[in-house]
Amino acid sequence: MFELDNWLPEFNGEWFWMIQVFIIVLTTVFANYFVKRFIARVLLRLKRTRTEWDDIIVKAMSRPLSWIVWLIGLAFAADIIYLETESPIFTASDSIRDVGILFCLTWFVLGLIRGAEQEFAAKSDQVDRHTTEAIGKLVRLAVLITSGLVILQTLGFSISGVLAMGGIGGIALGFAAKDLLANFFGGLIVYLDRPFTVGDWIRSPDRNIEGTVEKIGWRITVIRNFESQPIYVPNSIFTNIVVENPSRMSNRRIYETFGIRYSDLACMDNIVAEVKAMLIAHEEIDAQKTMIVNFNEFSDSSVDFFIYTFTKTTEWVKFHQIKQDVMLKVAEIVETNQAEMAFPTTTLHLAQPLTIDRS
Repeated sequence: MFELDNWLPEFNGEWFWMIQVFIIVLTTVFANYFVKRFIARVLLRLKRTRTEWDDIIVKAMSRPLSWIVWLIGLAFAADIIYLETESPIFTASDSIRDVGILFCLTWFVLGLIRGAEQEFAAKSDQVDRHTTEAIGKLVRLAVLITSGLVILQTLGFSISGVLAMGGIGGIALGFAAKDLLANFFGGLIVYLDRPFTVGDWIRSPDRNIEGTVEKIGWRITVIRNFESQPIYVPNSIFTNIVVENPSRMSNRRIYETFGIRYSDLACMDNIVAEVKAMLIAHEEIDAQKTMIVNFNEFSDSSVDFFIYTFTKTTEWVKFHQIKQDVMLKVAEIVETNQAEMAFPTTTLHLAQPLTIDRS
């Protein structure tokens, strides 16, 4: 119990405790002001250092420390008021102070985790950034649960009883919220396995899902399709379907069939050879990948050859520009060899020649 009787012996009377409360509150105000100024000066000095960890620690403690100063000051003032008035409302001041300090410590730890997460994410690539976010969320959840249990113990509740009730309630909650838990663990698996990240273009042959990933949450993943419509997919879906990630392909494939007339069959060897030479010399075609140009089939109205090759780029728009250039060059080679692209035709063969009666 903090008293000012020995400090101010000349004051006596019913209003003396008011002076004590006023002095304590005024001292708290000044203490809070000096704490803020001190932290601000420390932050200015720490900005000159090479490491960011000292800044993270001081920033995390700045606001919780200010609250702790107020909690201690107001707790002293509440004790003085209770001794004078014996009002029941002030009997809880010690518990409120302890819970408040625990809350501030939790606030500090969460700020420290958030600062560390931002520091790691700034120095990582996009994939590791999502892993860092996932670990940060798990650690914050663990801190919040631990803090809640400690606060309950401080308030006089038995943690063993709470845990026992939590076990029974957890079973009931598990049945009631099984879909929510499935989505939570599905999101955890996505974070850990990393089949895709934000910004990837994904699709599923099992479901009608295709688009660019915009957000990976703990319950749902937001995908925007090619019509700019958002698709909200529960994370549990990704544990049961096949997901293709074209964004991670190393090349894009050109696989096209071309048909020339039967009368141009003698030109097929030269056309195939020149087309293959064109692909090898093309600066946007990856000659290190599988490349096939071959006469392939006698079709109904044409003799066909095909090209099978890969571009260096994976960009969708640029790929189609390269594909267009390749197809136009194939048409030019066919024309240079005095051949023509075939189109559907029908030839009728008669066993006996027709005689036309001109009369």
